[in-house]
Amino acid sequence: MIDIAQQIEEIETVLRKTPHHKATNGFIGAMRAKIARLKDREVETYSKGSAGGGGYAVKKQGDATIVLIGPPSAGKSTLINLLTNAESKVAAYAFTTVSVIPGMLKYNEAYIQILDVPGLIEGASIGKGKGKQVLSVARGSDLLVIMTDPERLKFFDQILVELEKAGIRVNKRKPDVRIEKAISGNLAVRSNFKQGFDDQTVINIANEFGIKNGTITLKEKVTIGELVDSFSERIVYKPAIFVVNKSDTDNSSRFTDLIYISAEKEEGIDNLKEIIWNKLKLVTVYLVEKNDKLNKNNPVIMKHGDTLKNIANAIGSEFSESTSLAKIWGNGAKFDGQEMSLSTKVVDGMQVRFI
Repeated sequence: MIDIAQQIEEIETVLRKTPHHKATNGFIGAMRAKIARLKDREVETYSKGSAGGGGYAVKKQGDATIVLIGPPSAGKSTLINLLTNAESKVAAYAFTTVSVIPGMLKYNEAYIQILDVPGLIEGASIGKGKGKQVLSVARGSDLLVIMTDPERLKFFDQILVELEKAGIRVNKRKPDVRIEKAISGNLAVRSNFKQGFDDQTVINIANEFGIKNGTITLKEKVTIGELVDSFSERIVYKPAIFVVNKSDTDNSSRFTDLIYISAEKEEGIDNLKEIIWNKLKLVTVYLVEKNDKLNKNNPVIMKHGDTLKNIANAIGSEFSESTSLAKIWGNGAKFDGQEMSLSTKVVDGMQVRFI
């Protein structure tokens, strides 16, 4: 029986020989969907086969989880030791880190779990250098910190390629495609946007994923690749920041979209923490009991866009059902003690008393 990797390679060979034009869109879409489905199966098979092994099953803890990703000897271990209470072995040779090392950073009252993983190399997406294990940890993170040094800036591009192959979309938004399955009635395709492919292409892709009946609504203009991603269970979307370590050794011009630090000399670390906080979109809110004076003794960590109702739900369903108003102070309040509905969005530093 042909294994999954060989099946994918055979389809990709056919695609490379297929001319790309309007008449072949349906075929190309179906073939890309077939590849995506095979990769979904590959991830499922790997996840079942690797359960409980090798120190890579790390329980998520705290308010958010970060994974440090980069080439070997980029200084990830030094950085995590500096930011957290981890004890990750540091040495000047490659592959010092052979398992996941967790640490915890406390910042703005939040507990942020940081995972130091083995260095990624080219071919990680097909298993080289513990690549599949590392990428499986990355898939479960809330933020990727992709780090290298001034001598290996090209690794950013190489790592992005490996992440893309592994189904991890970096700093991208999930396409606005709604997939509604039905028991019968065939497939209907709807869109108010002119697409670069016809409805049959959408139907071919849906069929490859086993969807025969229902409605596919394209709520924005998408590419065939983005459309295939919308059906695949393997695809995840992760925010990321790009860090250049050992920047004290580099005298060349700097790129504005990169973050420069020196973990060894502890330079740029405070700025890095603030960038991590902002990228995670975390918000610190302080709860005040009914009979207490204003204080910041009871912080809770929420996400940007959350509401007071989300806080009430986090406290408990019974509490949430019994309250409908709150008073707020500080950030977000027009005046102290302003009475607000639970639909009010939280603001960093806000003090809240439910009434």
